[in-house]
This record gives sequence, structure tokens and C-alpha cells, in this order.
Amino acid sequence: MRTTTGWRAAGPTALRRVSIERRDLRPDDIAVRVDYCGVCHTDLHALNAYDQHADAFLVPGHEFTGVVAEIGREVTAFSVGDHVAVGNIVDSCGVCAMCEAGQENFCHAFPTLTYGGTDRQDGSATLGGYSREYVVRDAFAYPLPSGLDPAAAAPLMCAGVTVWEPLRSLGVGPGSRVAVAGLGGLGHLAVKMAVALGATTTVISRSRDKRDDARKLGAHDFIASTDPQQMAAARDTFDVVIDTVSAPHDLAPYLKLVAMDGTLSLLGHLGPVTVEAMDLLIGRKRLSSAGSGGRGATAEMLRFCADNGIAADIEVLPSSQVDTALDRLRRNDVRYRFVLDLSDLSDPSDLG
Repeated sequence: MRTTTGWRAAGPTALRRVSIERRDLRPDDIAVRVDYCGVCHTDLHALNAYDQHADAFLVPGHEFTGVVAEIGREVTAFSVGDHVAVGNIVDSCGVCAMCEAGQENFCHAFPTLTYGGTDRQDGSATLGGYSREYVVRDAFAYPLPSGLDPAAAAPLMCAGVTVWEPLRSLGVGPGSRVAVAGLGGLGHLAVKMAVALGATTTVISRSRDKRDDARKLGAHDFIASTDPQQMAAARDTFDVVIDTVSAPHDLAPYLKLVAMDGTLSLLGHLGPVTVEAMDLLIGRKRLSSAGSGGRGATAEMLRFCADNGIAADIEVLPSSQVDTALDRLRRNDVRYRFVLDLSDLSDPSDLG
């Protein structure tokens, strides 16, 4: 086994620095020195649900970038010293219809998650990227394009691909009219990507003070969701509404904004929802969702972001301040993504 250092859950509101074990490299594995790891709302949910008395312990983190420290004997796509990115999926069955279609994120046998998952070969619990080293199958690591800043690119591996998948599958491009509801970790990347794809892009937010932020991100217009007149004026306007609001909320006002044959895509709140059939019927409107992305889409997203200068707006903190980052994230005190700098943990390699 390999030994590294990481941040283990010590309850729903705290983590502690511990030594953790990684598997010895299999033939198709690479060991990644983790340099930067994004802090996601999923991490909060996992910590809140964590049982301190469980047999497996929890190390969060599923969007990270780093440098290849070692490769397995069959690895040909990477060399030691390469810059790479890893997202929230680190394996899949590879043989189901979804995997064969390049949608490993929808694997019928369920994809292996970067943390809180179960390794498909030895049954061990996966431990995440709040650590100085991660061992991963080479097929689920991605070359990090040289044009992307490693810290700002880390959130692309979860938040970025989560919004990229529906934008691409719904055919967003020049001439499309897109609205993004919610301007947080997901929403700000959805705005940047939609604009770069050529769409006329509008931000919808409860907070009027985000109007200037929306403009800086490239949005063409802004609607305050608390203003009935603005919402009424935008009825039947948008081909695609990307809903990134993380709390439970009424979908009816957003469905009213969708144009005929358009789509409301739910990405933020993934719990139960209630929809009136008439809100879909009038205008032949569609309700959809998406989550993460397959290997092909993830690689495509990274190339697109590099070509178009897209990365997350981030605040970088040393990993020793992980509790601070999580507490501030609970209070939505970040614009728009925290990223942990893992260099304050012991370095398992000597790559420099």
C-alpha cells in the first residue's frame, strides 16, 4: 500500500489531518500528486450524512488537478510529470449500453465515485481528493490543457462538466436563447459556457446585487426572479433554462419562461419535485436533468474551456483552512468556488 496525507471527516462540521492509504498501482493506474481540489456542495452533503462510527472513513473532494507522480506498467497515455485533472467518476463497468455510448456517468451498474464509492476490484471504499495523492485508472484521468490554470480548472471537473453536458445535449449554440437560474458555482460556469457557445444569455437571480456580476461574466441580460413584471415580460422566451438553484423551489415560474418546445434543465436541486402537467403541456415544454459527464464529454469540455479561456472564479485557501471553506460555503459566502491548495500536506513525490 501507498501512504499519503489527507483530511478525514471528524463529524459534520470538522475534518482532521491523518495518514491515509492508497492502493499499490495496478497496471492501468496512475498516481497523481494532488495540487488543487475544489470544494463542492456535495462535500457538505456527504459530511452532514457521515456516520463517525462507520467502518469506512470519509475523505471528501472530487474535482482536482495535479501532476502524475508514477504510472502503472501498461499506461501509455501519461508520463511522470504530466499535468492532469480528475473528476467525480473514477471507474465504470465499461460494458453496459451507457458505458458503450460514452456515458459512463450513467453506468447501469453505477459509476465508481471518487469518494464514498466502492472500488470495483477489491471492494474498498474510495477516498477523495482532499489529500496529497490519489491513485486512479488512467482512463478516468484527463490531460490538463496548458492554457488552463490548474487551480481555476479544478472545479471544471464537477461543476463545469455538470453544466456542459446539458448545454451540449440540448444543442445550445449561435442563435440559442439561454437563461441561467442561480449564480453560484454551477451557474457562473453555465453563463461563461453558454456565452462562449454563442447563445444570448440571461441570468435569473433573487439577488439584484448580482446584476453587475452577471454582466462581468458575459451575460447579455438580467432578470430578478422576485420582480413579477420582469418575470412576466420574459414568458415563453428561452430555448433552454439551466436551473442551478440548490434549494427546493417551485418550478412553475421557470417553466413559464421556457419557449415552445424548449427545455428546463434541473441541475441544482435533485430531490423530489412537483410539476403541474399543464405547465408542460402549454408550449410542449420539456423538463430534464443531467449529472456529471462521460469521458468523451469531459475531455471535450476541457478543450473547449482552454480554447475559450473559461475557468472557474475561485478563492484559493490552504488545505489547513478546509473547515473555514466549508463553513463559508454553508453560508454561501463565496464567489464562486473554493479551491484547496494541498501543498501544505506532505508531498509523496519529488516532482517540484
